[in-house]
Amino acid sequence: MLLAIDAGNTNIVFALIDDCDTIRTRWRITTDPRRTADEYAVWLSQLLALEGFSRSDVSHVVIGTVVPRALHNLQVLARKYFDSEPVIAGVGGWGFSLDVDEPQSLGADRALNMIAAHANHAGDLIIIDFGTATTFDLIDYHGAYKGGIIAPGINLSLDALVSAAAKLPRIAIEAPADPSVVGRNTVDQMHIGIYWGYIGMIEGLVARMKAEAGRPVKVIATGGLAILFEKHTDVFDTIEQDLTIQGLAMWWKKFR
Repeated sequence: MLLAIDAGNTNIVFALIDDCDTIRTRWRITTDPRRTADEYAVWLSQLLALEGFSRSDVSHVVIGTVVPRALHNLQVLARKYFDSEPVIAGVGGWGFSLDVDEPQSLGADRALNMIAAHANHAGDLIIIDFGTATTFDLIDYHGAYKGGIIAPGINLSLDALVSAAAKLPRIAIEAPADPSVVGRNTVDQMHIGIYWGYIGMIEGLVARMKAEAGRPVKVIATGGLAILFEKHTDVFDTIEQDLTIQGLAMWWKKFR
């Protein structure tokens, strides 16, 4: 089976994928570039056993990362504990056109999202990834990347607000219980500003991207926080939580 590793700025996702391209299980751990291959191995071995698997079930490893400092220990993990030379996503190209000014700066997670989205859906697409940053990417019906947007993630926005304003408390990121957008106390006003403000940003940016595309566009959301907004906006056509992992498996099949 294939062990796909998606190393993001906040979390690293490990997914076990069988020969039928089915994700059998997945695990998430906080990203820490100092974490050693030995530490990963102990953690993964226990989780594999809990799911009825072992390290010997892994025959190949593919890594996609936007954290260069984390790569070395993940490579050591693959070589030492899975007896596999890991394939690094993006080495050898992405397999689609990058119609932008700085194609070399495209993050692996965004490229992998586009690979999976284009394989799964026809037509022009906007992919919104709710991660450390919230990214919006536009690909045309040929699968060419036309550009996008990088915005602060909702957790970053809240952290900045609380850090800069001494009297504001830390709050949970959740939909306000009251649909009113006029808060009667500090905590309610913060919930409204963070939650409804973020939805306003999403809807506004998607509307502008659709107008600029000039053709019908399908909107795909991914990332851990996508479901937080699903009930209060109709901007998403679909939510696909495993988009990056799917892209990793597709890229590995093509370029291994």
